[in-house]
Amino acid sequence: MSRWLLCRRRRPEAATRLYCFPHSGGAAGEYLRWADRLPGVEVWGVQPPGRGGRTGEPAFTSMDTLVAAFADAAGLAAPYTFFGHSLGALVAYEAALTLRERGLPEPEQLIVSAYGAPHLHRPGEPVADLDDGELLDVVEREHGPLPGEVRADPELAAPALAGLRADLTVVAAYRHHPAEPLRCPITALGGTTDEVTPAELAAWSAYTAGHFSMGLFPGGHFYFRERPDDLMGFLAERL
Repeated sequence: MSRWLLCRRRRPEAATRLYCFPHSGGAAGEYLRWADRLPGVEVWGVQPPGRGGRTGEPAFTSMDTLVAAFADAAGLAAPYTFFGHSLGALVAYEAALTLRERGLPEPEQLIVSAYGAPHLHRPGEPVADLDDGELLDVVEREHGPLPGEVRADPELAAPALAGLRADLTVVAAYRHHPAEPLRCPITALGGTTDEVTPAELAAWSAYTAGHFSMGLFPGGHFYFRERPDDLMGFLAERL
């Protein structure tokens, strides 16, 4: 079993697998619960170093090394779909490119959530030199207030901040390099009140030689936390 992948409910008879790439600072656990809503799918959460049960491992700080290590060690089982939310959408896309470059199967489909197309990427603020308090300020400016206990307890915040700092370093350093479109279809999803606009989501259409579709759900950046039934119904039908 790869340390990169976690599964709550093994379903070897499932017609497909869904590999979920987390947002900045996120971990696999949030996506493992989706197995309860997707009975015909084997759901796997991607767990990079520095997150969840891997907080003791150094986190990657560049996209190239992150996706190369994932491709080396994940041991994906086809047929499968990639789902990536926020930064995870960009990681899922780059992982699909890396697999193609190695002559390995692409995902059957790529589902990107709450992130604009790669050529529209805006590098984030460099965070390598920020202390933990300054990093929390950056996060709250972009994503809203954090729970009070995170501010009050540095030991509680430290593991999450280490992974988040690494992810934001990936964001700051990432530069898009044009590549041939993927053969698999791409679906771009987002929230109606998110700062990621429908036009930015629609720009993903240039990244597939196959079918492109788009879906918008009521809510903000984490629309699927606000109304989980909407996304679960969509995925159940799509997968």
